[in-house]
Amino acid sequence: MSSLAKQISVPIFSCQNYDYWAIKMKTYFQSQKLWELVEEGITLPEDSSTSSSAEKGKLENKKAKDSEALYYIQTAVADHIFPRISVATLAKEAWSILQKEYQGSAKVRIIKLQTLRRDFENMKMKDSETIDEYYTKVRELVNQLKAYGEDIPEKRVVEKLLISVTEKYDPIVTTIEETKDITTLTVTELVGSLEAYEKRRSRREENSLENAFQSKLNMRSQNSNRKEENFKSTMGDKKKQNMRPCRICKRTNHLEKDCYFRGKPQCRNCKRFRHTKKDCRLKGNHQANCIEENNSSDQLFYTCNSVAETGEAT
Repeated sequence: MSSLAKQISVPIFSCQNYDYWAIKMKTYFQSQKLWELVEEGITLPEDSSTSSSAEKGKLENKKAKDSEALYYIQTAVADHIFPRISVATLAKEAWSILQKEYQGSAKVRIIKLQTLRRDFENMKMKDSETIDEYYTKVRELVNQLKAYGEDIPEKRVVEKLLISVTEKYDPIVTTIEETKDITTLTVTELVGSLEAYEKRRSRREENSLENAFQSKLNMRSQNSNRKEENFKSTMGDKKKQNMRPCRICKRTNHLEKDCYFRGKPQCRNCKRFRHTKKDCRLKGNHQANCIEENNSSDQLFYTCNSVAETGEAT
């Protein structure tokens, strides 16, 4: 960009984004009160000799202003584009050359405008988009429509946003439609309300996700503890199964060194621990059982002998 371009603060056009460049240049010309000359041009009389001094003064003033506008256009294009407008002597002429070349003829502009209108009507917000991202797309399309001469009032943009956002914004859209006047609602107010709702909803989703994640962690921890307990129990059972019987109490659930009855007396009568044979309560019963068993054995032996002798005698 040249130092003069920086000084007059005009954008440089280099075959890209002509529509945006034209909008910026139009704004600049309006600020300098030159847009009427660029848009409508000036009519030069064939013979100015009959004109009055006042009329000649006005004409000279218009020529100077038109030359100023033409110079701004020449300064605001890249060097490789300048030859295309170098033959133009009026600002309107240079502007029309660029407009026809980069926007097309009137017929082409109408077709392009129809396409932009259709794109605007069919535009809808995607589930993956935020309000800021979607509004940026809408605003860019509106700017293109304006560059082709389409007047898009703010009310139409507000209505477009309300009917084209995704279903998750239905609660706030319903509230806005019921509590606010859509005809006077600005785009800035609407976008601000939608963004506030979006942030509040996002925070709730984050909290829900965090709670769900924490619950999942707790469940994993509980399952891990259960698996550990089951593993310990299984290992304990296997350890018990593989353990040799204790030589003191003959059980298999502990080692001999850990036996509760280790070092304690064992009765030889009932085989129980913590008392001796002389202190055994079952001592009398045991002796009686032994006597009965002995008597039964003797009687059986005598009976068998008697039968044997009787058989021999016979």
